[in-house]
Amino acid sequence: MRRRTAVLTAGAVAAAALGAGFLAYGGDSGADGGRGKQPPATTTITRADLVLSTTVDGKIDFAQRRPVKSAVPGTVTVAAREGSRVTRGEALYELDDKPVSLLYGPVPAFREMKPGDRGSDVLQLERNLVALGRGAGIYVDPRYDEATAAAVKEWQKSLNRTPTGRVGKGDVVFQPGEVTVVRADAALADQVGPDTPVLTVASTRPVVRAQLEPADVSLTAPGTRVEVTLPGGAVRKGKVAGTVRPEETGEGTPENGITVEITLNGGASGVSREDTTRSASVKFVSESRENVLTVPVEAIVALRGTDGGYGLQLVEGGTTRMVRVETGMTADGRIEVSGPLVKEGLKVGVAAE
Repeated sequence: MRRRTAVLTAGAVAAAALGAGFLAYGGDSGADGGRGKQPPATTTITRADLVLSTTVDGKIDFAQRRPVKSAVPGTVTVAAREGSRVTRGEALYELDDKPVSLLYGPVPAFREMKPGDRGSDVLQLERNLVALGRGAGIYVDPRYDEATAAAVKEWQKSLNRTPTGRVGKGDVVFQPGEVTVVRADAALADQVGPDTPVLTVASTRPVVRAQLEPADVSLTAPGTRVEVTLPGGAVRKGKVAGTVRPEETGEGTPENGITVEITLNGGASGVSREDTTRSASVKFVSESRENVLTVPVEAIVALRGTDGGYGLQLVEGGTTRMVRVETGMTADGRIEVSGPLVKEGLKVGVAAE
């Protein structure tokens, strides 16, 4: 669902005003607009915030989706639990009755690690052992020595695994940090191999994804302000983080449109209990004007003559007069006005419907 608050240019304002029933005024601005000739309706000049926006449906999700594939062939004996959060040292799933543990680090587990090995994968393994309280005797460096093997054995015992002192290929999965399991790709008893996705994970940072039309490309710029009404009714402010490819959303390629990812102020607070199967309402704010004088668009009069421009018919008791105004932003049927004779609370004429 899509809702747009349109902006009117100065020329469009005049066309809208005349189309709404205004008669163009031919006198000078500030002159008597016809003493005793009252307009068909009146309104008052008010102060308000004007916001130009486009509202579409969105979906609560998590950032940085990516698949986790099994490094070795085997049978899934404990499947991943969708929606769960997995932290350092916990099992993402079990393969052949052995837990596949999550550890933190940017380097993937690409080999068996054993005494005598060197590398950045060894360095991040040792950092994880220390963080798990299993590396009291370790000197953290890229060398897999006997102290490393002893720490690994201690960790393996805590997992009820055979204490080999080696970390086999497929025993661990390295990820940048804590993850959310957004989808279980392999079910219990499924056979998996090196190219088989077992689960899809994402960061624990909630985001809202929404699709915009190509004509709204200006709203996809990082930092664009957004107001999200969550399925439960709570309103959260946020901003556009950028665009994402369809494969990052877990959905098919849209026929047209641009998918944007939105971060919410306050992070995960207040989102965890939301029903992610229901849509959120996402309002993209393209422009705003705060605390400006406004009138209904129907109050604007197109002035004829050598100067042209726009005016308002001020109503003062039983008399009226026309004053020239400058027009600005338009939103939700109201338009910004300014001028030396324009003040909050003044009564002005409105065209007949």
